[in-house]
Amino acid sequence: MRTAFLIGWFLINAIIQTGQLAVVETEETVWTAVGDQASLSCQLTEDKEVLQVTWQKVLPDGERNLATYTKKFGSRVRPGLEEKLDVQCEDLQSCSMVIRKVTEQDEGCYRCLFKTYPLGALIGRTCLRLSELHGPVLDVSRSSSPAGSVVSCSATGRPAPTVTLTAPQQNLSLSLYNTTRVSNSNGTVTVTTKALLSASSSTQVGCSVSVLSAAPRELLRTVPGPSNTSGHGLDEDSVTHHRDLSQLMFRYSIFIHSVTFLNPVALLPKDGV
Repeated sequence: MRTAFLIGWFLINAIIQTGQLAVVETEETVWTAVGDQASLSCQLTEDKEVLQVTWQKVLPDGERNLATYTKKFGSRVRPGLEEKLDVQCEDLQSCSMVIRKVTEQDEGCYRCLFKTYPLGALIGRTCLRLSELHGPVLDVSRSSSPAGSVVSCSATGRPAPTVTLTAPQQNLSLSLYNTTRVSNSNGTVTVTTKALLSASSSTQVGCSVSVLSAAPRELLRTVPGPSNTSGHGLDEDSVTHHRDLSQLMFRYSIFIHSVTFLNPVALLPKDGV
């Protein structure tokens, strides 16, 4: 009988806990960048008689109270965090906490507790994650098969960045796209996109990278056309010039050698000069 009672109590308690979590609507993960501000919000899906709302940060050794809100006293923020946090609530059914000038120390998970009567605390949980973006890095190399220029653009970020290659000029096409993703040990992801550019003359290619809704970063680079580029990256005019100069130097050295061999005195300076 005692065992059955304990099992029944455990099931009822689990149902109550599940119900408490279900009636609090939160965003599971909120992304922001260092220096920006973040807004964490909790909302009851059912009207309840709320006496107080409390915001906490989840720490390894427990929870730390950050701010509270009551209808009588309004918002109260933990001493020392008045300039950092701002709590706003609407009829105690929806409540948000704004974190200003986010730092790495602000990353983590937070809880909102709606203290209600007679149910007790209804709890929601949301986590703040920091986004970052490095790049873009744009590289161009020649390809003989298939013929064209291989354009590669990469960026590293958290979460995984979006990498887009573009050919701004008309009548140009980027084909044979290939995108790879590599997860790094620090939680960032490196995304690399490659494409084949077919163009008969010099042109520009662009790369745009972004993370979430942040403003994209763009980079442009001029790609020389195949008719103006040799296998070593020199244009044909430069190659011809170097070839002609080498031949001239070779002929001049033969001429000097012949004169010296036939008449060694011819190259000596004359008296009085």
